[in-house]
Amino acid sequence: MTDEIYPVPSGFQVKRAYEAPEPDDGYRVLVDRLWPRGVTKSAARIDEWAKDVTPSTELRRWFHEDPASRRDDFADRYREELAGRAAREVLVRLRGLARTNPPVTLITAVKDPGKSHIPVLMRALGE
Repeated sequence: MTDEIYPVPSGFQVKRAYEAPEPDDGYRVLVDRLWPRGVTKSAARIDEWAKDVTPSTELRRWFHEDPASRRDDFADRYREELAGRAAREVLVRLRGLARTNPPVTLITAVKDPGKSHIPVLMRALGE
């Protein structure tokens, strides 16, 4: 799993939830299981909360216990979750939005997106 640089498929961009929304963000999708702490729904301007493409609570908790040593296993397990029916449906829909009405801005609260679920999600969206 890449730590710092990850591919961002055409039509997508990634922003932290603590960055102010901008007019050129397009369709804003929260891709975290939990709502960002300290951010109001009106300030976040989220169009969709795509929980089906976020790591499960169990996986997220397991990963956060020891992220440095569990990074590769986390990526494998998360890819398995993204292969589920509900996640696949959301991925297909988001890819379609990115093709027809870009950009789709994926919003996350993680401090370092490159060391989170974002690189795995980007790869899945690029497939």
